[in-house]
Amino acid sequence: MCRVVDLQQAVLAGNDTRAQALRAELAARGTAVVNLLSSPGSGKTALLEQELLLATGRGLRVAALTADLATENDARRLARSGAPVKQVLTDGLCHLEAHMLARHLDGWLPDGTGILFVENVGNLVCPASYDLGETLRVALASVTEGEDKPLKYPTAFGLAHLVVVTKTDLADAVGFDEAAFRANVAQVNPGVEVLLTSVRDGLGAGALLDRAAAAAVGGPRHEPVMARSGAPGHSHTHDDWPAYANGPARDEAHAHVQAHDQGLPHEHAHEHAHEHGPEAGTAHARTPGHEGPGQGRADAGVSGPVAAES
Repeated sequence: MCRVVDLQQAVLAGNDTRAQALRAELAARGTAVVNLLSSPGSGKTALLEQELLLATGRGLRVAALTADLATENDARRLARSGAPVKQVLTDGLCHLEAHMLARHLDGWLPDGTGILFVENVGNLVCPASYDLGETLRVALASVTEGEDKPLKYPTAFGLAHLVVVTKTDLADAVGFDEAAFRANVAQVNPGVEVLLTSVRDGLGAGALLDRAAAAAVGGPRHEPVMARSGAPGHSHTHDDWPAYANGPARDEAHAHVQAHDQGLPHEHAHEHAHEHGPEAGTAHARTPGHEGPGQGRADAGVSGPVAAES
């Protein structure tokens, strides 16, 4: 008798299970996790730096973990706030997963941290379908990206507890239609708050931090329409999407579980990359001659509150 196993569904279900456990672990420690998703160049790092500076100025216990394919540039910027910061280098992987976040937090996240900001890899496709055990999921878009961004990426915006518009000081110059953007957000995520910000002129300064603090106390105020089951306000089943998420949008949510260039099942291609190394979950030096994606390592030459690891 043959049994058909949906590897895509199995991988996502496994991640959701680990995310639920991580959410419970961090809640028990009094830590709320804010998962920030956006395209590259949206101004996510600049906004986060502003919010971290405000947090440390208020005496709040915050920390940030930032993920990039390469460089420690973002971590060095964020560390100027005085908050503990860790850089995760994915070496080509397009998203974080719950088990990866758990591994990087182990032994690093300071006791008493009230809010942990996770700056996900700049990408609105792959990261959107992975629950990291977050308390608050935030989707960001700059005014330069166009009003139809929520319609093009319904998974990212449809699962958000909060939508943030950045670089509003450029809105007039690029002809940004705020009303159209809000209408498109409402189409994929009815009732979600849209927050306008500009780091340059100070619009909305501290608002993200306030929403994060509120979520830390009472959880998200908005439950996305795509959150149908599991943890309140976030976790979802991948067979129970709203009507607008059928067809191409649903394909978008699952496409990342395919190996991007080799056509291999995600369970082989990505899990091998994420957990490869002498001991999964332990930072170690890069092995000469074996520099594949995702190999765990601790980078030298990083000082202050910044820790770099992949």
